Amino acid sequence: MSEQVSSVLDVEDPITGEYTLEVSSPGMDRLLFQLTQYPAYVGEIIELRLRSAFEGRRKFKGVLKGIEGEDVVIQVDNHEYLLPHSAIEKARVQPRI
Repeated sequence: MSEQVSSVLDVEDPITGEYTLEVSSPGMDRLLFQLTQYPAYVGEIIELRLRSAFEGRRKFKGVLKGIEGEDVVIQVDNHEYLLPHSAIEKARVQPRI
């Protein structure tokens, strides 16, 4: 795939200057960037890191329960948290092995 895309880029030359083309898979521990990605992983274990502390913590690991408006709903142990998507610094799906 990398070679094919690189050949097209060499011919079309849309990028001025030198560049390195890297093609990779999102992997098993897929990162979640947009709120629209979350519904596909309801029921899965996710790990979240917030930009700033919420109830004394920045890291959460639990079951993704869903989306409510602009909030991500995650269940950690027996407690559900509604975390604003805008407050999430990084989120990833925990791989099932």
